[in-house]
Amino acid sequence: MEFVTATLDAVGTISIAFAALGVHRRVLSERKIDRRVLKIMKVEQGLGILGILCIVLSYGIKIFA
Repeated sequence: MEFVTATLDAVGTISIAFAALGVHRRVLSERKIDRRVLKIMKVEQGLGILGILCIVLSYGIKIFA
């Protein structure tokens, strides 16, 4: 069970970091925000939310297991 929680925690943390770095990279390269950038930011926001859910799930498993 510890393997599952550690994996979810790692995936969650990496997903959040990847999403945050992706947003910064896009804004820096575009130097403006248009529809394309907004669409990409929404996808990256979804990755960030998925990462948060993985972290919360991992925490719940650690606490209640």
